[in-house]
Amino acid sequence: MTNTILITGTSSGYGKAIAELFLARGWNVIATMRRPSAARFADDTGRLRVLSLDVTDGDSIAAAIDAAGPIDVLVNNAGIGMVGAFEATPMSAVRTIFDTNSFGVMAMTQAVIPQMRKRQSGMIINVTSSVTLASFPLAAAYTASKQAIEGFTGSLTHELAHFNIGVKLVEPGYAPTTSFTNNAILPLEQLLPEDYMGFAGPILETFAQPALTTHESDVAEAVWSAVHDTSGQLHFPAGADAVALTRKH
Repeated sequence: MTNTILITGTSSGYGKAIAELFLARGWNVIATMRRPSAARFADDTGRLRVLSLDVTDGDSIAAAIDAAGPIDVLVNNAGIGMVGAFEATPMSAVRTIFDTNSFGVMAMTQAVIPQMRKRQSGMIINVTSSVTLASFPLAAAYTASKQAIEGFTGSLTHELAHFNIGVKLVEPGYAPTTSFTNNAILPLEQLLPEDYMGFAGPILETFAQPALTTHESDVAEAVWSAVHDTSGQLHFPAGADAVALTRKH
């Protein structure tokens, strides 16, 4: 029997790469996004379904879970970015980033637990970020939203293990080829007051020429490894830069 994986945030970047890798390896894939477009994927196997899903909307989550049917693996990948000085970051933007990156993950997880508990099987993969592996400047709110899921996942793995449900973390590094910056809630220029430019300038120059980076395929492979892990490993860094950070700490 073919396994079924549901992935959030599959319109581009990591989510799209995860969907395509699992399709290529024989899985049934439910690719979800706020604005569905099946044409984004090259699939002629009949194993792909594309569903509408907004992880910040309870009714949208309920409808997607109902339409999806039995799910063997949930990948909470949907997320939004934000970079800038915290002083200049409106609290409304902080709440928005938590709605998707933290509460959206929790809501999706809570929605799939009942069916997995009844079957006594399943896997939940939460995609966070390498900002949880080391302290990065100009990313305070974003880091907080991802750190929340690190703690959430670590605790949850204990209670769900009782029902034979696995919970894992995949921690991607910096991927310049994704639309992370373009999809940010607010533009960087708006979140960098003049007084911060002396501090931020050298940091932004370093970001522009990173020594190590992450590719979308690195994250897809890390998710694959997490899904098939039988050792009890919780953390799966994804990308050369993320792996390097884990070795330093």
